[in-house]
Amino acid sequence: MRMIHTIDDMRHLVGECRQQGKTIGFVPTMGYLHEGHMSLVRRAKAECDFVVMSIFVNPLQFGPAEDYEQYPRNLDRDANLAKNAGVDAIFVPSVNEMYPQKQLVFVEVEEITNNLCGVSRPGHFRGVATVVAKLLNIVQPDKAFFGQKDAQQVRVIQQMVQDLNMPVEIVPCPIVRESDGLAMSSRNVYLSSEERLQALSIQRALLHAEELFKTGERSATVIEQQIRSIIEAEPLAEVDYIKIVDLQNLTDVSTIEDDSLLAVAVRFGGTRLIDNTILYVKEGQPCFAQ
Repeated sequence: MRMIHTIDDMRHLVGECRQQGKTIGFVPTMGYLHEGHMSLVRRAKAECDFVVMSIFVNPLQFGPAEDYEQYPRNLDRDANLAKNAGVDAIFVPSVNEMYPQKQLVFVEVEEITNNLCGVSRPGHFRGVATVVAKLLNIVQPDKAFFGQKDAQQVRVIQQMVQDLNMPVEIVPCPIVRESDGLAMSSRNVYLSSEERLQALSIQRALLHAEELFKTGERSATVIEQQIRSIIEAEPLAEVDYIKIVDLQNLTDVSTIEDDSLLAVAVRFGGTRLIDNTILYVKEGQPCFAQ
């Protein structure tokens, strides 16, 4: 496995792969890897000849009161996990390598960033779209793999790629959960034992919502209220949002008539967790089908 630190070296390696006729899969991460990331690597390896993972904690997507400085980092651990998973190259640029001077150009994805985390974290998706655009331009993959846990992020990246005619396929991959049902996240390490126990209410609430939907409930308000009551029964839970939105444009819906995303964001102590489930009106559709 190669560890690459500069843009020039990454482009050179990609060029060599292209000359050999290899297809390139890309797994962008902020590090502190877990099984969710490994599932993306396995999918990439199954579909591509050469797999590149990036590890870069992107300062542009963190607000001034967020956890950029405290975000967990352990490159040696991550490198071992990536190597064992079969990653061919890790791109680990410094902040100065990615942003050598003041950034004057940003990627703004409108409308679908006006809801959910776009409200709670102003400027977040501008930072996400900008860094992913830069990474896609550097790695130039055939396919890039993203986890559905960050559902709004997937839609933002899909829209960016579509509107800017980027020659890459965005592949959404299913949420990976801990054995107790908690969605895997690098931020789970922040949770105290009691916070983690209470955080399991999120998955219980989502499962209850799925059952309501399967038995015919189509009122978004009814479903949202019931899952809110499950989560807010936990004394440490502070709900940021619980919303059912259209799966494609991420606008609020009152009645579920088309495939919809049920998304939640909840704080337990200082840790903000997100999770979601897709309520398919049309059975058998892939994540965010276009």
